[in-house]
Amino acid sequence: MMKTDFAAWSWTAGAGIDGLQLVRKSLDQPGPGEVLIANRAIALNPVDWKIIEWGHAAWKTGHVPGVDGMGVVVASGAGVPIKPGTRVAYHQSLDRDGSFAEFCILDAATVMTVPAALDDAWAASLPCPGLTAWQALEKIPGSAGDVLVVGAGGAVGLLLAQLAVQRGLRVWATASTAHHAHLKALGVVGVFDYRDAGWQQALQSALGERRLDAVFDTVSGAHAATLAPLLGYNGHLVCIQDRQESAPLPAFSTAISLHEVALNSFHAYASLSERQALRQHGERLLDAVLNGKLRLPGQQVFDFHELPQALRALKQGSSSGKWVARLAD
Repeated sequence: MMKTDFAAWSWTAGAGIDGLQLVRKSLDQPGPGEVLIANRAIALNPVDWKIIEWGHAAWKTGHVPGVDGMGVVVASGAGVPIKPGTRVAYHQSLDRDGSFAEFCILDAATVMTVPAALDDAWAASLPCPGLTAWQALEKIPGSAGDVLVVGAGGAVGLLLAQLAVQRGLRVWATASTAHHAHLKALGVVGVFDYRDAGWQQALQSALGERRLDAVFDTVSGAHAATLAPLLGYNGHLVCIQDRQESAPLPAFSTAISLHEVALNSFHAYASLSERQALRQHGERLLDAVLNGKLRLPGQQVFDFHELPQALRALKQGSSSGKWVARLAD
């Protein structure tokens, strides 16, 4: 018999992580173009704790946070060809009730079919960092040569570095020393410790006469601006956190291009065909994970009932890897 209610984490305006409460919500049915998912795994991302603490224009007390999840379709709305029983992964819009729940209603055009042999938790770990990394790489021309990934020890940076290597780019990276050997094994040509005051000079020495064609920054807009001088003529500065509100270099100098990456915006601003393309690329990324061609960070598994504690640990950076909760069937 179908459930009539379900457990979900409820947000309280102005109360941050401490304000999350486990509540029961009534189970609605999907409308036209929607699917209802019974979640099997939920993955945490930095955006989750940030929006929970900062708030969001579309959120009111009672909103369910969470952007990434994986589950099984249990009902489809009118016009949806996806059959119940299909395993899917997804990135949910911040405007809608999210993944921190036993059930979630989604735009059917954006859910990604999960390969049969891919583990639930690995599938849930991919959407936000994987699609963000793919979008970031799509900002630059295929003719680029040398690129720098700042923060390659994090989930987005790790996936971006691998995708760039697979595109044939010469990839440099910054990360803490614990990640250096792993990144080099994945094809990154040189890794620098961002805590070393001389890392930029060391990178320039390694480049020789060449200059960077692109910089991907995962830290902040202000941090990205400090890296603009590393770019060569017609280079690309790609901000994965924040964006450049003003040009970081004088006009008519190296003529760099500025890019912002905003994955959540596709829910509101992408056309149907663009949303479908994003879904298709996401499914290719899931296939690459299954085939071993794309490595995800390690996992920190937690109990669904301890979600606030896991969010605090993620915020504090107390452990590397993706925090993932598995839910019972």
